[in-house]
Amino acid sequence: KTFIREGLWNSIMDEMKTGDYVFIQFGHNDESKEKTERYTTPEEYKRNLIQFISETKAKKGIPVLLTPVSRRKFDRDGKAMETHKEYSALVTEVAEKEKVLFIDLDQKSRALFQQFGPEDSKWLFLQLQPGEHPNYPEGKNDNTHFSELGARLIAQIVLQELRSIEPELAEKIIIPVKK
Repeated sequence: KTFIREGLWNSIMDEMKTGDYVFIQFGHNDESKEKTERYTTPEEYKRNLIQFISETKAKKGIPVLLTPVSRRKFDRDGKAMETHKEYSALVTEVAEKEKVLFIDLDQKSRALFQQFGPEDSKWLFLQLQPGEHPNYPEGKNDNTHFSELGARLIAQIVLQELRSIEPELAEKIIIPVKK
């Protein structure tokens, strides 16, 4: 909702060219009922996803729908918990209905967090002690936003999924060579 309201979606559409892939992944802000300025009802959320897909296709682009990446949350038995149940299901439903490329990043990210476990998964997020990082002098306890390591591992998951659902695109992704 805020992505549309702030004109960010229009800026993507303005620059998009035929054959561009558009990765569409929302949900964290949309499902936040406490923050009414950005909360999006499930119906609005689906409508927005369909709008993104339709406008991408109209410009001859290729939409790729991703479920929201999971937040770091474990139950008392150490099992990674689902944190976007309703909105991830909506993304899955829209992807099937609209017949677009789809990555279940919610499920894949939870599996990654489970591999690390409740304690070690903190390394994947902005879990910082006071004085540990200059951007967060007071420290940070954030189970939504990734550290560099977490961001890189999530990107690797997306790349791995792309290799199976869209090999043509995966072949175009280049790993830079360090000189």
